[in-house]
Amino acid sequence: MTKVKNEVIRIVPLGGVGEIGKSMYVIEIDEELFVVDSGLMFPEDEMLGIDIVIPDITYLEENKERVKGIFLTHGHEDAIGSIAYVLNKIKAPVYGSKLTVALAKEHLKEMPAPHPVKFFEVTNKSRMNFNSTYVTFFHTTHSIPDSLGIVFHTSEGAIVHTGEFKFDQAAQGKFKPDLATMAKLGEEGVFILLSESTEAERPGYTTSEAVISEQLAKTFHSAQGRILVAVYASNFIRVQQVFTQAQKSFRKVAIVGKSLEKVVELGTSLGYLDVDEDTLIPVSDIHKYQDDEIIIIATGNQGEPLEALDKIVRKHHRDIKIKQTDTVLITFTPSPGMEVQMYKTMNQLAKAGAHVLSADKKVHVSGHGSQEDLKLMLNLMKPKYFVPIQGEYRMLIAHSKLAQSLGMQKSQIFIADKGDIVEYRNGKMRMSGRVQAGNVLIDGIGVGDVGNIVLRDRKLLSQDGIFIVVVTLNRAQKKIASGPEILSRGFVYVRESEGLMIEAADIARGVIEKYVNKETFEWTNIKQEIRDTLNQYLFQKTKRRPMIIPIIMEY
Repeated sequence: MTKVKNEVIRIVPLGGVGEIGKSMYVIEIDEELFVVDSGLMFPEDEMLGIDIVIPDITYLEENKERVKGIFLTHGHEDAIGSIAYVLNKIKAPVYGSKLTVALAKEHLKEMPAPHPVKFFEVTNKSRMNFNSTYVTFFHTTHSIPDSLGIVFHTSEGAIVHTGEFKFDQAAQGKFKPDLATMAKLGEEGVFILLSESTEAERPGYTTSEAVISEQLAKTFHSAQGRILVAVYASNFIRVQQVFTQAQKSFRKVAIVGKSLEKVVELGTSLGYLDVDEDTLIPVSDIHKYQDDEIIIIATGNQGEPLEALDKIVRKHHRDIKIKQTDTVLITFTPSPGMEVQMYKTMNQLAKAGAHVLSADKKVHVSGHGSQEDLKLMLNLMKPKYFVPIQGEYRMLIAHSKLAQSLGMQKSQIFIADKGDIVEYRNGKMRMSGRVQAGNVLIDGIGVGDVGNIVLRDRKLLSQDGIFIVVVTLNRAQKKIASGPEILSRGFVYVRESEGLMIEAADIARGVIEKYVNKETFEWTNIKQEIRDTLNQYLFQKTKRRPMIIPIIMEY
């Protein structure tokens, strides 16, 4: 236990609650502040043009002198994807397993921090000492090796963050869970448990990876033509299974996606992936082999597989076109908001004649624990207080009910939203206010420069298009020199709507002439009245509301 008596303990989720992905949790122990995970989330459908979403770290920036470290549970994008953005704002050491640290460093190569960053590789034997606490770690089973649970030891007991986990009796090597340490923590006394909730609504245990390996072996043996495997780049266990079965079935593997190429190169060099060099071939060489000698494993630029699959099925890929003899394996669960697009892509694959297999055919299984796995973690830890994390709100509720079914009281369970403060002070645990939290949208190289107003404009443009009025004024003579000229994109087909355009131009001319005859006038007043008048007219005629942009010039 820590020597000091801890006075105030706070848990503040900045991401990962009420959503899937974007994990970031602040653990405050007295004056010291620790960050667990720094993830990203893939955009939802209404986030038009957005590449990724990261947590709002205003609270960390306001308290950056108190940040003692960033602790990473594993190497998936939902845990490390925003690390480069955070380290550009916050100077703090980073702690993680060997593989997780290596993957985090790859992010910093693309966006270097303005200051040196210290990385510390930790194992389940490590102990990191701080003024208010010491931190230890334990191995968990997930779809990426070297996944860790993180433990902050306080005078009140251990604060345990499980990371993402499941219990798989067939797990071996770097995927094997540290059950003895988990049980020991429970015996010594867990003060607060933060446990993931992604599959809290799914009954039973999560299917073993051994079952998936068997099914992949059968599929690879029976497939007559090429095999296309869509996978998350950082799903190491699935990537390894594909390479293992490729080598057993004497097939060559071509990789589509730079993120996957980096993961395979890194995983191989560090000993986390076993890949025979002779098995790998460039995508451009697949035509040199018979179809039954080829496996194509694909992912997108951000490591998200749907992008690559969609590009191939739409015939936008230079080297790959879908054939009727192809077998396509969907070895991922779509992130929220992407389900519709995934099923559209699967339909297009089927239309092209490919044989499509997804999770229901046992070619994929979740890396997250189902209800019985979650119950086992709760029984091992026996926490005094419980904070369900990492899941949409209904999943947090489901996890809360699981805890209650094991005997925990509602007063011991705290379901927090982003920014909520769960505080322990003077012997009492309670919700004690909020800090700023939310989404920061990344579009290209822009960080946070696209907000709700820009998204609203993009949505409007995508729905009803744009309507531009261009006019030139001779201010000295108080008359229109040229125009109004009407430009329209995405609103109506201009050649079939000449009458509408002429009438709209006349309406705009009437508004402008009313103003230019006055002694003084404001540009903003003219523009606003053009917008209002045309908006009313166009809606009356078409029941659409395009974005109206008046452009007025003078000489």
